[in-house]
Amino acid sequence: MSSRIFQSVIVQIKEATDRCIGVVDDQGFVITCSELPMIGSRLDDFQSLNFDSSEAVLTSGVRTYKILGNSSTKFDYAVFVEGADEMSKVSCMMAAVAFNEAKTNYEEKHNKAAFLKNIISDNILPGDVYVRTKELHFVPDVPRALLLVRQVERADVASVEVLQGLFTDKQHDFVISVNETDVVVIKELPGGENTAEVKAIAENIENALKTELQIKCIVGIGTTARHLRELADRYKEAQIAIDVGRVFDSEKTIISYENLGIGRIIYQLPTTLCEMFLNEVFKKNPIETLDEDTLETINKFFENNLNVSETSRKLYVHRNTLVYRLEKIKKLTGLDLREFDDAIVFKVAMMVKQYLDSVNKN
Repeated sequence: MSSRIFQSVIVQIKEATDRCIGVVDDQGFVITCSELPMIGSRLDDFQSLNFDSSEAVLTSGVRTYKILGNSSTKFDYAVFVEGADEMSKVSCMMAAVAFNEAKTNYEEKHNKAAFLKNIISDNILPGDVYVRTKELHFVPDVPRALLLVRQVERADVASVEVLQGLFTDKQHDFVISVNETDVVVIKELPGGENTAEVKAIAENIENALKTELQIKCIVGIGTTARHLRELADRYKEAQIAIDVGRVFDSEKTIISYENLGIGRIIYQLPTTLCEMFLNEVFKKNPIETLDEDTLETINKFFENNLNVSETSRKLYVHRNTLVYRLEKIKKLTGLDLREFDDAIVFKVAMMVKQYLDSVNKN
């Protein structure tokens, strides 16, 4: 971080106090100070202090110190104020607030990961994307994959570090913590869009978290972003992929937005419309009248592409038995699953029911 940022803060603070105020690095060298001749010198009293807690204000008897940052960050800098009295302590704490604010603003402005997080969070204006792209020397129109990694059952903050170990090219690939459970991986695709490559990346992520942290995760994959400004939409796609997959394909741990099919359309429908659709389809009897055995027969029939002979073989029943069951379903619902159009309506209706059940459960 540039010492000029700290120096600009000192210029403002200097007007409010006659105390010597400055910032030292982790070796005790003064990088900026209200007394310019001190810059570059090493403070002897600094070495005698134990900076175990960033919350603590420590005094050497000559100066008062406080680490910049918080307890989760690496110790890079500390602010110091001349003196060891109560006024020195108060001045040191107030100066630390000002320096931390300047430090945070600087890092956000010059940090590519923070810039990308602002994009996917829709926290930046489209016009600013172009400006910041130039400032950070980003190539905007390189194909990029966006993968949303959601930890399930339990989460571990170390997951970010594990994923950063997989993506070591810090200038082109980024691992961004979104919240306690979600981590976004943005990976450049130099060879262009490659579905197989992206799936392999997702598998590596899943295996790494499982092996190193014993964490289960679901990976949602958005479509390939052709430009940085598209990342916000790709992030939403990855979220939808996970949400839709949880409803219609809960066994899958890697879900691509491109492969959601009709489930994505159903997921975006209002529940009232879904309920109306079910009432229209099942005019004779509600779908709840079908027992578990009947539903299993229906699912097997769909799995085997409406083939009566193949389905009866998989169910270990006689062909005539299966035909009898299908006739029974026709009487109950008014839909003949041997007819393609009726089969489509019934399949969609089952998915709509599955979606409504998941909504009611939540």
